Amino acid sequence: MMKDSLEIRLAEIAEMVKGELKGDPDKLVSGAAPFEKAGDQEITYAGDAKFLKRIQASGAGAIIVPKRFEAEALNLIGVGNPQVAFAKVLQHFYPPLKRRYGLNSPCHIGKDFSCGKEASLAPFVAIGDNVAIGDRVRLHPHVAIGHGVILGDDVEIHPNATVGDRCRIGNRVIIHAGTVIGSDGFGFAPDGEVYHKIPHTGIVQIDDDVEIGAGNTIDRATFGKTWIQKGVKTDNLVHIAHNVIVGENTVIVAQAGISGSVTIGKHVILAGQTAVAGHLEIGDNVIVGARGGVSKSLPKGEVVSGAPEMPHKTWLRVQRIMPRLPELKKKIEELEKRLNRIENRKSKRSKAKGSDI
Repeated sequence: MMKDSLEIRLAEIAEMVKGELKGDPDKLVSGAAPFEKAGDQEITYAGDAKFLKRIQASGAGAIIVPKRFEAEALNLIGVGNPQVAFAKVLQHFYPPLKRRYGLNSPCHIGKDFSCGKEASLAPFVAIGDNVAIGDRVRLHPHVAIGHGVILGDDVEIHPNATVGDRCRIGNRVIIHAGTVIGSDGFGFAPDGEVYHKIPHTGIVQIDDDVEIGAGNTIDRATFGKTWIQKGVKTDNLVHIAHNVIVGENTVIVAQAGISGSVTIGKHVILAGQTAVAGHLEIGDNVIVGARGGVSKSLPKGEVVSGAPEMPHKTWLRVQRIMPRLPELKKKIEELEKRLNRIENRKSKRSKAKGSDI
């Protein structure tokens, strides 16, 4: 059951989000809600023109808005980034439940286990030998931790997730249900009609403040490490192959697949169902649109879409043309027929002149 929300003064919310309050500082709100549904006891946000132009119609008790936005007879909190500020308010009203299982539940714990303070292990957690976990780690039911794994402080791993042997997980990392960290990479050496498995002897390293979605698969390196750097966020059903490096604060959306030995820069966005071919380099701040197929390395700052990838503006023009292709084909066929008729008439005239001579 969700914890009941507590009333809080707008002055306190403004301080929480480092915003400027225009309105009643003693106004109490007890929850947060979407713009269209917020009532007098709730706070919402309006981050862009679509909502700002309808702000007088809102029934919210308070609204988080961009700095310097003005509106009469409303309680407003002006901030640099309304969406981020609203996220902080949501975290205040609806903090995540933190289940505490203790260390006495029916778990399997291997030898030479090192455990930090206030760790919480749910029933049926399995931990291998020579594992070290930090303070306030929470392992949910049926989590499997391989031999030699190190988990930092404040790590939370949700049910049925696996962290393979010798992998390294940093501080404040969240791994959602069903994810596998450190499975073997997809590597086989062809020998005539058969394939020989290539051993993957490396690890996966996940740095601080990373959140991995549900159903992800992140392969260990052939040698060295597959490396997910600080602040990366992945959606559900993402695959990251062996020896990939994902740069800081990159976002990878659902069903994206990254082939082996790809290096991805900082602050990259790979939209849903993006596919990246192997051994490429993607520069900082690159954006790949949904269902993009990346077949070559991309310099920093590029915005691409389509498969194979092309500049996003070019892709938009292509998409406008696509529905007209049947019509254009018909026109081209008509032009070809007209051209053939003209050529035939010219040919007949030339022959006629030749016979006169």
